[in-house]
Amino acid sequence: MSLLELIQEIIATYQRHGWQLRRALVRPETRAALTAPAEVFANASIQESEFEALWFARASHGGREAWELRLIAAQQYALFEAFEGDEGEEAREEVRREMENRMRDHVAQG
Repeated sequence: MSLLELIQEIIATYQRHGWQLRRALVRPETRAALTAPAEVFANASIQESEFEALWFARASHGGREAWELRLIAAQQYALFEAFEGDEGEEAREEVRREMENRMRDHVAQG
């Protein structure tokens, strides 16, 4: 399976379960290799990274918002966090950066 097919499969699986793709973290060489990254990632922001993962979000119980960082790899690996509805964006972004650091550590160990 090609990287593009894997990305499309992951996105489709998450969308079936009500998740929305919000961000794509990709290596510069991957971004350059994709002929139409905007089509692949739709309205999600695309950020260069030293590892490749997708950020998904959806509404959760009690007015919370769930975010999941899914590694782009055949071996499934994801990190999950649910934010309170009244939690500020700055605090959420700090937690998301920490999740990216944990993902980076996981990739480096693998």
